[in-house]
Amino acid sequence: MTKETKKRLDREGLKNLLGIFQYVLPYKVTFIFGLLLLVASSSIFMVFPYVSGKLIDLASGKGDFTIGNFQVDSIQQAAVLLLGVLFVQSIVSFFRVLLFAKVTENSMASIRKDLYQKLISLPMVFFDKNRTGALISRISNDVTLLQDTLSVTLAELIRQCIILIVGITLIFLTTPSLSVFMLATFPVVVLLAFIFGKYIRRLSKRTQDQLAASNVIVDETLQSIHSVKAFATEAYESNRYANSLKGVVITALKVAWFRAGFISFIIFMLFGGIVAVMWYGAILVQSGDMTVGDLLSFVLYTTFIGASIAGIGDLFGQLQKAAGASERILEIHQETSEPYITSNTQSVKIKGNISFNDVGFTYPTRADVLVLEKLNFSIKAGEKIALVGHSGAGKSTIAQLLMRFYDVSQGSIEIDGLSLDKIDLISLRSQIGIVPQEVILFGGTIRENILYGKPEASNSEIEEAAKKANAWSFIEELPEKLDTLVGERGIKLSGGQRQRVAIARAVLKNPAILLLDEATSALDASSEKEVQDALNQLMIGRTTLIIAHRLATIQNVDKIYVLDKGQIVESGSHADLVKKQGGAYKKFIDLQMLATA
Repeated sequence: MTKETKKRLDREGLKNLLGIFQYVLPYKVTFIFGLLLLVASSSIFMVFPYVSGKLIDLASGKGDFTIGNFQVDSIQQAAVLLLGVLFVQSIVSFFRVLLFAKVTENSMASIRKDLYQKLISLPMVFFDKNRTGALISRISNDVTLLQDTLSVTLAELIRQCIILIVGITLIFLTTPSLSVFMLATFPVVVLLAFIFGKYIRRLSKRTQDQLAASNVIVDETLQSIHSVKAFATEAYESNRYANSLKGVVITALKVAWFRAGFISFIIFMLFGGIVAVMWYGAILVQSGDMTVGDLLSFVLYTTFIGASIAGIGDLFGQLQKAAGASERILEIHQETSEPYITSNTQSVKIKGNISFNDVGFTYPTRADVLVLEKLNFSIKAGEKIALVGHSGAGKSTIAQLLMRFYDVSQGSIEIDGLSLDKIDLISLRSQIGIVPQEVILFGGTIRENILYGKPEASNSEIEEAAKKANAWSFIEELPEKLDTLVGERGIKLSGGQRQRVAIARAVLKNPAILLLDEATSALDASSEKEVQDALNQLMIGRTTLIIAHRLATIQNVDKIYVLDKGQIVESGSHADLVKKQGGAYKKFIDLQMLATA
């Protein structure tokens, strides 16, 4: 996602920008009205140089000034007319800005909403391949860039084009010979715009990518702030971020260098052209071929035209950046979402019979590492089984496959005799509860976190779930009870308290299948007992798959499967397995006992 890709403002780039414009369609009437006001305000503005010239002619006693049947015969009337033009133009511009703001804000909100919905609908493999900071950059930096384009850049581009077209038309109608003289510099300007635009486009995209990479560092540091503090690496992280920003600054300054060179050239051509026009115009005034007022009007029109050319060059660079941003947003939209509900799947009421049939699996990001190999085991509804083994044996992978975070590479997984790919993902996941080792709570209240298991639950249901999870005792002692804010990632609660809130969430969900992934491994003895008691209540009547190392967690299950290198090497009850001298489970237990001795 962060690799550099060139995005030219060619047919493809325009297609990407037009793809973003679908979000403007719901507000097309307001947008069109805003465009009409934009055309009106720009056109009214072009009357200013003409009236200014006539004002000078009236002051010098040369020429007349007639608008329809109305004769302007004094400089006071001309001045009032000028003020009237400016007043009308300002009123029209005011409403134009408001209309564009209404369209822009609503459109950008829709883009952010759809982009967020798309992100959270993408499969886990997408998040394995892309860093969180880079994804956040899409919904913040890139959308903001599009917002500026739609609200400011596009309007300015249209306004400058109107000024350019109307201005050139008027000066050709009034003084064609002087106009040809002035417009001789156009081919040079166009050629320079093409050359500078090529470099600005490439460097601007690189700046966006480098800024996204810098955001990744900030995101990772803040997400792991405990580790940063524990290892006293604040200076290291600051230097890492500073070094990343150096690259952003260097590239941004290169962009500024090329843009400054282009603008400087335009300014030189603009004022150089004005000097040449004034020189040639003075000759025409001297010979009586034009008035001083006409020369002033022509100079003002020339200034407007030159400023428009310079503005269009800069706006063109902004559009190129917007094309790159739209491409990066559309890249996400083009990703394949998880198949939540399809014509080949069905919503089912799960009983809890689970069967792994010759399951083989490799993570898409590590296709050369075989995690599971021809794995076969089954669980009856209501049974409690435990998966034990050393780290990397594939225990957590089994839980992730059961939740269908990933699809199996080989074989199949069945629930109640139905293959996972035949069950709607929403139906499947809504009936599976999980209590992980590292519970990450949302930054709201305890109530909101428990409600995540069942958003429509009543207060009495929340309280009952908290009691079953042994969480109500500590919740009652808090000043705001269920409305206590837990802080980002639940930082204001202890590890045991977070686990019990997670268990309450699972209780409220009332799943048919329960996954416990090292749910007590990070707790002290006191917290472990309270959490274990809550888990024992939660496991009643549910198919439970326990991933654990601790003997207290696994010795009372119906069956234990011992994994090694993605395969089951032993299975049976705790009592049977500990009798096998030299067996994998016996060694596992002996090592644990030795470690705790």
